[in-house]
Amino acid sequence: MKKFAKDLPHYVSLTGVFLAAIFGFIVFSYDKAFQMAIAFGVAGAYVTWGIVHHLIHRDFDAAVLAEYVAIAALGLIIVFSLLVRA
Repeated sequence: MKKFAKDLPHYVSLTGVFLAAIFGFIVFSYDKAFQMAIAFGVAGAYVTWGIVHHLIHRDFDAAVLAEYVAIAALGLIIVFSLLVRA
């Protein structure tokens, strides 16, 4: 629990990025191209957040980077498939 409390500012900032993206998706629901741009921005912010978080904890390596990139890519695929379908 102590470790979580220490990392709380990191998780709050990540949550803020996701909440801003949700807000952007709602506000710009009429513009699919801008929603795609928001999705790319969130994916980039997520990967950047992961790199910074693991560099701070000194446990960053190629496998961690690959994991964050894979999750971001999966998220982009899901969002794009939903946007194109709608």
